[in-house]
This record gives sequence, C-alpha cells and structure tokens, in this order.
Amino acid sequence: MIIDDGISFRRAEDEDAGLLVRLYDQAARWMRKHGIEQWQPGDKDAAHFRSKMREGEVWLAAGADGQVCGAYELWWSDEEAWGVQPPVAGYVHRLMVSREAAPAGAGRRLLEHAERRIAWTGRERARLDCVSTNPRLLAYYRAAGYRVVGEFPHKEGKDGRTYGVILLEKRLDRLSAV
Repeated sequence: MIIDDGISFRRAEDEDAGLLVRLYDQAARWMRKHGIEQWQPGDKDAAHFRSKMREGEVWLAAGADGQVCGAYELWWSDEEAWGVQPPVAGYVHRLMVSREAAPAGAGRRLLEHAERRIAWTGRERARLDCVSTNPRLLAYYRAAGYRVVGEFPHKEGKDGRTYGVILLEKRLDRLSAV
C-alpha cells in the first residue's frame, strides 16, 4: 500500500471487481447527467476488470477514512488506439473518482500516481486518450501537462458504434518515480 497525501493506493484484486463495476457505473451516470457522452452504465463488467488486472494493472485509491474514492487502469500497450509502439509508455485508462467519497483533487492525484508508477518501470511517457467530443476532459488533461499528439477518428466501442479519440502524452521525469 502506498500513501500519498492522505490517499492510499493499492493494486486491485479479483474480489474488487464488483466494486470497480459500481465505481465505473457511478462515474458513467455522472457523465450522462452532465451531458458527457463517453461511458455508459453497464459497459464494463467484473470480467473486464479481472482481465485488466491480469493484462496490466488496476489501482484503487482510498481516502483517509478508508473508503474507496477512485481507481484507474494501467496498460502496458494499447494497439487499438496507438498502434504497435516500442515499450516506452504506460497507458492510463478508466480514471474514475467517486463523487461522494473523493476529496478535492483526487482525480489529479490518481493521475500523478499512474505517472509515478509508469516512471518507476523505466518508461518515459504516460499516454491516454479521451473522446474527441469532450472538450472539458481534454482541457483537464492538458492542464495536467499532457499534449495532444494525434487523433484516432474511428475507434469502435463495445456496442459497435464508432467514435473519435484524441491521443495525449506526457514525458515523465524519472526522478519523480516512487
């Protein structure tokens, strides 16, 4: 367990899959309520999160009271959006916070934790994508130091719909690795 300014981080385990589904669905409902067409409740099930735990890493964050306040997935490749790439980056996916439990700034702290985790492995870049119709999220990532490096206009969702994503990356300082 890693503690970062009142938020503790731990790797998710199989028994956390249901919790991750609830956290995802909660975030998806919040997005829909605020007019953000990105995630849909029910799109990710326990099998999805267990798969990501095996293929990469899934991290949970808890506040000082021990209540889970967020999570993210960390992948070591993302050929679907980025194509075949040399192993120089980690790919952050499904950064989510609980609107009821997360302290102010929790999303940024989760993102910083992911960046430190990537740097710790010796990789020099953090990468992520965001749906191209979400300017608020794009601004959030840009304010966190990410720069736009491309766009993938034809990503296909689980439901078969096609949508565009903006590809972002941030160079990491190896000295910040924890």
